[in-house]
Amino acid sequence: MPTPSPSPSVPPNPGRRRFLRGLAGAGLGTLLLGGAGVAQGYGLGVTRHRHALSGLRAPLRVALLTDLHYGLYIAAGSVRAWVERCNAERPDLVLLGGDLFDRRVEAPPEPLLAELARLRAPLGVYAVWGNHDYGSFGAYGSPHYGAPTKDWQARRAELARALGESGVQVLRNEGRALPGHLWLAGTDDLWHGQIDLAAARRGAGDRATLLLTHNPDLLSALGPGEGFGLALCGHTHGGQLRLPLVGALAVPAERRYTMGWVTGPGGTPAYVSRGLGMSGVPLRMLCEPEIAVLDLTPA
Repeated sequence: MPTPSPSPSVPPNPGRRRFLRGLAGAGLGTLLLGGAGVAQGYGLGVTRHRHALSGLRAPLRVALLTDLHYGLYIAAGSVRAWVERCNAERPDLVLLGGDLFDRRVEAPPEPLLAELARLRAPLGVYAVWGNHDYGSFGAYGSPHYGAPTKDWQARRAELARALGESGVQVLRNEGRALPGHLWLAGTDDLWHGQIDLAAARRGAGDRATLLLTHNPDLLSALGPGEGFGLALCGHTHGGQLRLPLVGALAVPAERRYTMGWVTGPGGTPAYVSRGLGMSGVPLRMLCEPEIAVLDLTPA
């Protein structure tokens, strides 16, 4: 059954507003620490994982890059460093987990597209939309993105075409059959899109199933029979600002999905990446930007 989600015309989720307020308040304190949060925000780490995936017939290396947030605090130089580090891992498949943009996009951003076109993976590069992408299309109004636009759907289609020409295929409630007996499913954004899990899974058959979705809160809607062997998510930034013993100061999702390996109530295993960019404030604390490299093996 399709999972209902808010209409793109509604304001941003209140959880996002609480997250941004929490980051802003914590950011003032972080600035007093001598700019350490700024330096950490522009760092980069690679985390490596192994996971057995039922139905997979050949080993597969997947690189997950999510929450680029290009445009506000992130420019082409940062994206270039991420792409180079990703290519050095020699992934078979590259996945972009949403929130590619973080400003109103009047035209496809050529510097970002040029860098993403340099990603190399024999099985392709795929992406899904996140909530900040919808703001960039002009789908909802806010002080950051301005008033809603009537042409946001056309703008979204234009950006999807431009990404496709740069070698990045956007999956919006659809899937692709890939070598290794794998089905890659990608969903729309949970907050501002229209989720259709049945459409994303249609055609999977008995293949191993890998779900790419931006917001890990979707895990709470996945029952035992949903048919996804593994989900990959972003959105949370790992909290972005963390303190010793306290952990994340604010999370725009259920706290149990803050970062790392988690399991939904229906039993779906998932990896939630800390992401690469920053939102709200140009700071990170004890929460290094991350490229997650997953070596998937036959179960």
